[in-house]
Amino acid sequence: MKTVHPNKRVLIYLGLFASAIVLLLWIQILGSPTDGKRIPVPIVRDIDVRKQLEPKVIPGVDPPDFVDEKVEKSAEKGENLVKVEEEKEKVVAAAEPSKEVIAVPNNPDAEKLDKIREMMKFAWEGYKNYSWGANELRPIAKQAHSQSIFGGSAMGATIVDGADTLFIMGLTKEFEEAKKYIAETWSIKKATGQLSVFETTIRFIGGFLTLFALTGDEIFKTRAQETADVLMPAFDTPTGIAKSLINPATKTASNYHWASDNSILAEFGSLHLEFEYLSQITGNPIYKEKVQKIRDHLDGMDKFYGGLFYNYVSPNTGKFANSHVSLGALGDSFYEYLIKSYLLTNKTDEQALKMHKDASNAIQEHMIFTSKSGLKYIAELRSGSPEHKMGHLACFTPGMFALESMVEKNDERKKKLVQVAEDLANTCHESYVRSETRIGPEMFYFNNHDDATSKRSENGYILRPEVLEGFFYLWRITGNQKYKDWVWDGISAIDKHCKSAAGYAGLKNVYKPEAGFDDVQQSFFLAETLKYAYLTFDNDAIPLDKYVFNTEAHPFPIFQP
Repeated sequence: MKTVHPNKRVLIYLGLFASAIVLLLWIQILGSPTDGKRIPVPIVRDIDVRKQLEPKVIPGVDPPDFVDEKVEKSAEKGENLVKVEEEKEKVVAAAEPSKEVIAVPNNPDAEKLDKIREMMKFAWEGYKNYSWGANELRPIAKQAHSQSIFGGSAMGATIVDGADTLFIMGLTKEFEEAKKYIAETWSIKKATGQLSVFETTIRFIGGFLTLFALTGDEIFKTRAQETADVLMPAFDTPTGIAKSLINPATKTASNYHWASDNSILAEFGSLHLEFEYLSQITGNPIYKEKVQKIRDHLDGMDKFYGGLFYNYVSPNTGKFANSHVSLGALGDSFYEYLIKSYLLTNKTDEQALKMHKDASNAIQEHMIFTSKSGLKYIAELRSGSPEHKMGHLACFTPGMFALESMVEKNDERKKKLVQVAEDLANTCHESYVRSETRIGPEMFYFNNHDDATSKRSENGYILRPEVLEGFFYLWRITGNQKYKDWVWDGISAIDKHCKSAAGYAGLKNVYKPEAGFDDVQQSFFLAETLKYAYLTFDNDAIPLDKYVFNTEAHPFPIFQP
């Protein structure tokens, strides 16, 4: 045996100790697989890109506090990025975007965020490849699609509507594509035919306003103002109630013939957030004055059950033109905007709060029913008689009641509001899980034959967001994990059944997926459905105490004193 001198032994021990420390540090730096499958990667942050996207300070509003810490770098630069899912065999390779995505720091839902981001990239790439500059995509035919609400013009609705979702998700390359189009190509002067005043407001003006809020880039404010100015003649009525359609070329406004030339509550009553915020950032009061005149007129009307409004109003006489009350089509977003107007103004619009509470009380007392199986639902009223059905559109109401609970000071009423929201959300969830696709229909019924189902008619799905939207609000406000799970179930079902070769399309029948697609990738799928799903798993982005979403899911900063 070789004898070691004591002094040399000490040196050897010290050397071994130092080597162990170095080894531990090396392991800490490199990381190690936690499950034998996924190797952690460093968070990639492109400092130059982050500086470009850093928002400017906007007078009167708080700057965003979630500035993209998750900015994606291009794969060509050789970063080690995470792949989240295998490419589906049936998807055409040429239409499939890169599946390389970024890692989200310290978020247990990182893989879910990556998956939703991947869905957004796929929808965007399909649109870019086959219908760039058009309004929407037909992903099966791989052709452009345009609805009559856009006047037959190629207005790039998907680009404007989806750009803020790209920004929020940190899809920098795609966002820059959208920004370039908006800055260099887009113009409201290109509009021909008759534009929907409502859709132009919520999708285009709303989209531009949010882009300005998030980036501080003046081009977006300019585009919003240019668009609003084109809509101004629609307000030139004896009552100030806006008409539904505007021809930008002739500057003439009109209403739909199918509405007997009346204005529609959900349309003229859902312009308030956009026009008030536009006045806030431009300093021009004309926009707020237009919508405030409408609000004042409605506030002075004799309301049904003390707080409800019929769906049609004559812009000439200012009187109700029918006796139909709905929180679905024709009425929905008017009620949504009352509580949101109060929140957007930093809880100073007391008129909006009172009108909302009056409506909320009337809805709870006269429109919410319980089915034989115990499901709560919001019926429609015709001449005071209930129609026992509820539309997918009406599934925004869990979010509306949840938002009201945030400002309610009475503990008993607050608890009741949350319960109402949760009961309605449960019913909307049942409409999803009772179908073969686990996606809900356009309309579902409550009677002896159907309960939260629609096996007779109106059983399609057009990529609508409202059900996931309600779950998003309840997750953010209650913290109940099941709402997060429901969002994931819903978006996963959409990815499974609505994904096609070049994008996502609606379903003709949610109970029979073999019936096929409707072949339209709606712009609101990118603006709303994917955004609400993504934000459910990223609590730090767009906090509800700093932002209010318009009815197209474009977030506006809450006004500051």
